[in-house]
Amino acid sequence: MGAQLRVYKRRIRSVTATKKITKAMEMIAASRVVKAMRKVSASTPYAQELTRAVTAVAGGSDAKHPLTTEAENSTRAAVLLLTSDRGLAGAFNANAIKAAEQLTARLESEGKQVDTYIVGRRGVSHYTFRERKIADSWTGFTDEPSYADAKTVAAPLIEAIQKDTAAGGVDELHIVYTEFVSMMTQTAVDSRLLPLRLEEIEGRTGKKDEVLPLYEFEPSAEDVLDALLPRYVESRIYNALLQSAASKHAATRRAMKSATDNASELIETLTRLANQARQAEITQEISEIVGGASALADATAGSD
Repeated sequence: MGAQLRVYKRRIRSVTATKKITKAMEMIAASRVVKAMRKVSASTPYAQELTRAVTAVAGGSDAKHPLTTEAENSTRAAVLLLTSDRGLAGAFNANAIKAAEQLTARLESEGKQVDTYIVGRRGVSHYTFRERKIADSWTGFTDEPSYADAKTVAAPLIEAIQKDTAAGGVDELHIVYTEFVSMMTQTAVDSRLLPLRLEEIEGRTGKKDEVLPLYEFEPSAEDVLDALLPRYVESRIYNALLQSAASKHAATRRAMKSATDNASELIETLTRLANQARQAEITQEISEIVGGASALADATAGSD
């Protein structure tokens, strides 16, 4: 019985130590997610307005450009998958990888060859373990991405979209990331970055039937679009990196809170079992003392 009590106490100490770690990780994730949310809030309006401006400029030009020109027979696409460098974030990485695999399957069903680009060690290890080809990968900055990181990621993608498919280029560019909706909700989404879909644009008054302004290009529409292309791709990737980072921290906070709560419940259960074991041990000792005293009394009475 004493051995069983020692086992319970050892397990309680172990779970208590784990609880301290998960609680600390929860607090760290909570502080990081606040900073990440601020960066998302600061970058999202810029990305939206730049997308709106690029769409308006592209819509006012008849120039053929990778930003807007749909390939007559699209045969190759690039998919950029954003994951994290670290785990302990629940289903965060699994959901993003699943969304990327579904997108890849859809593109391949359309007869397109898919080149996969990955950000984050979790995504890289997933594809490497399954021996799937990776066109390029980046790691080490997913917790706190900077605009310089976004430019590094965007560079080979911009180069690929500007090349002919026969020379290793792509006709389409897609991105899969986790959108930060709220502290409790993060959704894995996929979006096509290029060619840009020329959607109806609302003016500043918010009226959908507002006439779009006419643009005069200097020196030419192609040169303007060439200048806008890297800015557009970089800003969209940067915003997606920030959204993914905020989502990861929120998922980590939620996962660590759940782990801390589970540790507390387990400690309560083990403490109750330890108390029961100690009570059983005391009861057994009392029984042995009473039994010994009774035997001694009987022996003494018999000798008399």
